Amino acid sequence: MLVDSHCHLDMFEAEERPGVIQRAHAAGVGELVSIGTRMDQSRALRTMANELGVWCTVGVHPNSVDGAAIARADEIAGLTDHPRVIGIGESGLDYFYTTAPRDAQQESFREHIHASQFTGLPLVIHARNADDDIARILTEETGRGGAFPFLLHCFSSSRGLAELAVGMGAYVSFSGILTFPKSIENRDIARDVPVDHLLVETDAPYLAPAPHRGKRNEPAWVAHTAAKLSEVCGMSHSELAELTTGNFRHLFPKTG
Repeated sequence: MLVDSHCHLDMFEAEERPGVIQRAHAAGVGELVSIGTRMDQSRALRTMANELGVWCTVGVHPNSVDGAAIARADEIAGLTDHPRVIGIGESGLDYFYTTAPRDAQQESFREHIHASQFTGLPLVIHARNADDDIARILTEETGRGGAFPFLLHCFSSSRGLAELAVGMGAYVSFSGILTFPKSIENRDIARDVPVDHLLVETDAPYLAPAPHRGKRNEPAWVAHTAAKLSEVCGMSHSELAELTTGNFRHLFPKTG
């Protein structure tokens, strides 16, 4: 069984979602995690996850940060008392887009780290064109508040950030980017991440893997990313599925 550790089911129409989940199950994807991107959306996501029998996280995407009303750690933590909520996020830094000021993104990121430290739930981190500040904030907040579990999702960052994060006990999740012909460095980094720290995801409806690149992505297609990752790591598809599912359980203990 595979797990799609990061998708956005609420971005599919309500009437589509059962079919999306059925196709995922038919492709061997037994469990899905739908990700929080705003506080109001995270509240609604808990109900959706319960109805569909999937997992979810709660938090504010860096591009959704409102500098005038940043969600505080206690507000975020307050949404986690639900059996389908298994993590915090996605939070982090995105300097590729400019929809939210960098200082507000950084403040929000720290609040999500504090929520993770308080609840013990893993933080799902979005990192885009912001490796140095991600590394600095992770180091500073670990020094202040102690270690906390986290995941670098949809990894497309530098080897240095991967090594720092894994050294802090983090997991690294690879998406359809891994299958793109020009993603040689991404595959090289994936090959060197310890296998007990690897996860797979789609980030659906974004970033469809080859051979579906350019189409709307969906959780069933995490199988293509897993196939490429198994090739990169030199193991069978079934071994990779068992490994990444076990890693998922370890990182997200509420799913066990």
